[in-house]
Amino acid sequence: MKLGLIAGNGRFPFLLLDAARAHGAEVVVAAIKEETDKEMDARAAADAGVRVYWLSLGELSRLIETFQREGVTQAVMAGQVKHKQIFSSIRPDWRLAKLLLSLRTKNTDMLLGAVAKVLGDEGIELISSTSYLEPLLAKPGVLTARKPSEQEERDIAYGRDVAQAVAGFDIGQTVVVASQACVAIEAMEGTDAAIERAGELMGSLEEKASTLDRSLTVVKVAKPKQDMRFDVPVIGVQTIETMRRAGATCLAIEAGRTLVFDADNVMTIANAAGIAVVALEH
Repeated sequence: MKLGLIAGNGRFPFLLLDAARAHGAEVVVAAIKEETDKEMDARAAADAGVRVYWLSLGELSRLIETFQREGVTQAVMAGQVKHKQIFSSIRPDWRLAKLLLSLRTKNTDMLLGAVAKVLGDEGIELISSTSYLEPLLAKPGVLTARKPSEQEERDIAYGRDVAQAVAGFDIGQTVVVASQACVAIEAMEGTDAAIERAGELMGSLEEKASTLDRSLTVVKVAKPKQDMRFDVPVIGVQTIETMRRAGATCLAIEAGRTLVFDADNVMTIANAAGIAVVALEH
């Protein structure tokens, strides 16, 4: 079979590409010029079962034409497309412009859901972004050597309630908490930037002799009605490195709904930094 891969940034597209090829699928990659790593060309050059086409973010008609010409009937989205790119940087073609005008609200769920419907109407089924990668979904329980402290457990419980409420409005999926106070909420800037902002804020509070415990707990959740075809929560080595720099000591994610990339290195780095990582039952 042929699989269409709509590739965003980061390692996610490459992991999915490798998994799909291991299952014997030919892969037609729609690489987004504004996001996808140029390494994708090298992967195609080294593997006759991979073909890459470079498209700009707004070229929905060209995406459909490319997949139809290649005989693609199933496609998957993998890799982040920065929210600010979606709503500020694209130059939409006529098909995407028409779609944007039809949306009641301009959030990512609404936009990507509408794109999925257009693809479906053209005979291209958009499947779960966790396809081929089920083993990378977090298993429930404490994933590191250290379990969360009592204070971190309280922050997790509080942060999860806040994160689920925020995610329900499709604003972001991550909150950063200290002493059951919300320090930062993810919006269009993304998870790492929200963690960095929390670290900077707590640093400034320290200078003013704040009574808050400076230890930060990061809580990342899926949306209440998470569509597994896109925007699935992901953590990796960069997440832990960002937390370490920001002074965050605990990370809570949702089991079965969060992809953990390079899990062995993630846990090794977290253990070395004294960071507790826990996957919560949904």
